[in-house]
Amino acid sequence: MEALGINLTGLIAQVINFLLLLFILSAVAYKPVIKMLDERSRRIKESMENAERVKQEVARSEEEVKKRLDQARQEAQSLVNQAMQAGERLRAEEHDRARKEADEIIARARAEIQRERDDAMERVRQQFADLAVVAAEKIIRTRLDKEAHKALINEVLEESARLRNN
Repeated sequence: MEALGINLTGLIAQVINFLLLLFILSAVAYKPVIKMLDERSRRIKESMENAERVKQEVARSEEEVKKRLDQARQEAQSLVNQAMQAGERLRAEEHDRARKEADEIIARARAEIQRERDDAMERVRQQFADLAVVAAEKIIRTRLDKEAHKALINEVLEESARLRNN
């Protein structure tokens, strides 16, 4: 081997050095590096699993939020409908109350008008009776000819006008 330019003792020393270095590196550096890489791989895997779990929880949370929003919308719509019905009911009640008040006012006004009309008719009857009595007195006192009759009518009308003015 020396003819090839290979020194056997040097080669054996280099092989032993290489194996010794390989053993030292594997004991000191390779195992810790592998252990560190395995640990890192495990953490990445856990992180991925956690991320997937969080993603599923977020999806569930979003679904639950959507359900709650839908439920809140339905409740809000129900409240709006109830409020509208209550408003309609109050409006109808107020309309009925206003109608009743108006009917009562109209009835009182009609009664008042009827009473005033009756009073006016009674006064007219009284005045007419007074005029009839006055006219009868005049007729009895005088004998009626055409001129006396006209004068009597004019006199009764004048007295009627005076009574109305009083």
